[in-house]
Amino acid sequence: MKRILYLICFLLFQQTLNAQTKVYQFEIKDEINPATWRIAKKAIANSKADKAEVLLLELNTFGGMLDYADSIRTALLNSDIKTIVFINNNAASAGALISLACDKIYMHRGASIGAASVVNGSGEVLPEKYQSFMRGLMRTTAETKGRDPQIAEGFVDPDIEIPGVKPKGKVLTFTTSEALAHKFCDGEANSIKEVLQKEGINQPDIHTFVPSVLDKIIGILLTPAISGLLILLIIGGIYFELQTPGIGFALIVSIVSALLFFAPLYLEGLADNWEIVIFVLGVIFLILEIFLIPGFGIFGILGIIFMISGLALSLVTNDFFDFNVSSGERLVNAFLLVIGSVIGSIVLSVIFGGNILKSKVFKRLVLTDEQKAGHGYQVNKPSMELIGKQGFAKTALRPSGKIDIDGIWYDAVSNDGFIDSGIPIIVNKIENYNVIVKRLNS
Repeated sequence: MKRILYLICFLLFQQTLNAQTKVYQFEIKDEINPATWRIAKKAIANSKADKAEVLLLELNTFGGMLDYADSIRTALLNSDIKTIVFINNNAASAGALISLACDKIYMHRGASIGAASVVNGSGEVLPEKYQSFMRGLMRTTAETKGRDPQIAEGFVDPDIEIPGVKPKGKVLTFTTSEALAHKFCDGEANSIKEVLQKEGINQPDIHTFVPSVLDKIIGILLTPAISGLLILLIIGGIYFELQTPGIGFALIVSIVSALLFFAPLYLEGLADNWEIVIFVLGVIFLILEIFLIPGFGIFGILGIIFMISGLALSLVTNDFFDFNVSSGERLVNAFLLVIGSVIGSIVLSVIFGGNILKSKVFKRLVLTDEQKAGHGYQVNKPSMELIGKQGFAKTALRPSGKIDIDGIWYDAVSNDGFIDSGIPIIVNKIENYNVIVKRLNS
């Protein structure tokens, strides 16, 4: 009986030794942006669905957008799974914040962590309110994981002096050995395998997050350069379509570009329904102003404002104008990107519009057949008897449109500015094949 019990205990012990630990691994090796947050969010959700015991992040970044780094930080802090970060070279700025949110930190030989002051796109340090917010995030994250909050603040604030660690006037950055000495790192490792071994995981069952094609496409569409290009195509398409009314190639380009612009932002929770509605209302107001309302007034101005606002607000994290950490610099940059793209699209449309219409590619998309007189096609020149005839504008003349004289419609051009439909007119002259009219009593 004892032998059987010994055998059972031995088998159980052997099974324990051979038991595999399920590890879910993902990486961040680029600038932290909406695409990074998308990958991190999916990886954390997948690790939970796979019932992984360890979530392992391989990190190498110089930072990026703070609001998305904060979203990743929060997701890691709320994770029920043990979290480990392997800093494989750099964890600067927002990368340091993400690292502090993990239960364990391992660093490659020669790696660094710190330098977390908030800067703009040009590398200039932002005002105190941004630094204060970042100090608070770093401090509370370090406290949550049992690390020294003063050192975490020293990563952000050059004015903090920490005896034996950091002199006043410099932002703190730790090397691997320094992080080990001050208990901001749990060990040095040269590979993922070594990290897991130091954690006592000798039989890991590693599942690695691999971004799908859709993830990669969305990541590309979310980059500022592509967003700017899509805005340029949206506005350029609308501009071309208004110059040559009718559902055509320019309108299709504009619609497709708008879908490519808003769809990934909507999926990422950036573009909300109300922001898309603002943009659509802007387009409607602009069309109403151009085709139905004489002159250029309140609807035209509102249309431009709504379009620019809808595009810009979709690029910034906010909760119905509550911008939180995205305020100021990010909001200004979003509007500058949109306004710059709008101006660029109009300038390019004016400069290259004629060449585009004459290009071989464009001609393949439009009807190019000519109705020549030699083939039997004839255009009747308006009779000179129409001169002095009275009628009314059947459609608005902007300056061209339709007129009605004695129940017969004619194509006409106004030389008296905008003439709304129903206004009495008189034929002033016949010029080539054009009927020139003016207001009856002007």
